[in-house]
Formats: sequence, structure tokens, C-alpha cells
Amino acid sequence: MSFHEVRFPLRLSLSVSGGPERKVDIVNLSNGREARNRRWRDARRRYDAGSGVRSVADLYVLLEFFEARGGALHGFRFRDPVDFSSSAPGDPVTGLDQPIGIGDGETAVFQLTKTYGDVAASHRRRIEKPVEATVRVAVGGMPVAADAFAVDTATGIVHFAEGHVPAEGVAIRAGFEFDVPVRFDLDRIELNLEAFRAGRIPSIPLIEIAP
Repeated sequence: MSFHEVRFPLRLSLSVSGGPERKVDIVNLSNGREARNRRWRDARRRYDAGSGVRSVADLYVLLEFFEARGGALHGFRFRDPVDFSSSAPGDPVTGLDQPIGIGDGETAVFQLTKTYGDVAASHRRRIEKPVEATVRVAVGGMPVAADAFAVDTATGIVHFAEGHVPAEGVAIRAGFEFDVPVRFDLDRIELNLEAFRAGRIPSIPLIEIAP
């Protein structure tokens, strides 16, 4: 799949609407109960970027970005206005935010993940598009120096340098900001300046993809 490592214009994403979608099959039984089956293991996020367009200048920025991506042809990065960090909104990112693995003395590669949950259940989300220079790592509760690991910002994989591989049984945690891999979910953009000046904004649907 073709993916461009560029981010959707940040100023257009601040007022975007949308969020995660899940697919669940629900069958109503004859005894009045329900049978529910999860069709997707992970949520898929959808957004409408049209709500971020506030001016003719914004329309042009959107048009230029759409053309550069070839419409729906190439994926790109998008910053979710609410869920873009390993920490809660407003909290600073630290290396203790999210568990990403347990050392065994040999494994040097770990995938960034984010866990959502409560006392009843939890879900672990794979993070593949961390933001460069925002990743912090801690091993055994202690911060790891920046030169002791490297992060692939295209896959979200953390690779510990030789001599810094986590020991057996030691917890590895990480903090980071991240983007969502998406594409345009339309083939054309309807631009009408008269309608725009009257307060009607175009709908610009975006859908999460596996990069």
C-alpha cells in the first residue's frame, strides 16, 4: 500500500469530528436475549475534516493536499484532535506512560502500543506512526538515554542498541505522541464558494488504514 509520511495540515485537523468505529453483529434470540459477536478485533477510525475548513485559504490548502495525495490513492498521517498521545489529554508524555513489553535478555525490538481499559476489560492498540523526537523509553522504571535506542517512525518499532538490551523480567514502558494512518474516503471534493460563504462547508471524510 502506498503511504506518504506527511501529516494532514494541523490547523485543519483541530476542529475535525469523528472517532473510533467498531463492528459488532447482534442477533436477537427468541427468548429475548441477544447474541453478540465482534467482527473486528480493532477499532477503525473515521473523521470528517470539512469542519476544520474556515476560510478560502483553508480550502486551497485542503485542495493542494488532496491533489498531492492523488485523492484516495496515497495514505497519510492525521493527528486525532483528542487521542494523539500515550498520556491523557493535558498530561505530559513520560517514559512510564504505556507498557510495551517484558525483557528476556535477548529481544532488542519492541512495538509501541497504547492500552485502553478499566477494571472490566482492556484493549491494546498497535501504534505505527509515532511522531519523531517525542518517544521516551523507560526500562525497569528508569529513563533510557536517547542514544540507547532508536525508533522507526514509519512502523512504531523501538530497537535497543547493542549493550542496552533489556534484561530478563524487566518491564519496558514508553511515552510518545502519534498520528493515525488515514486516506481520503472520497474521489472528489465539491467546492462551491457561494455555498461556503453562506456557511455550508464541504464534507471531507477520512478513514483509518493499515499502512
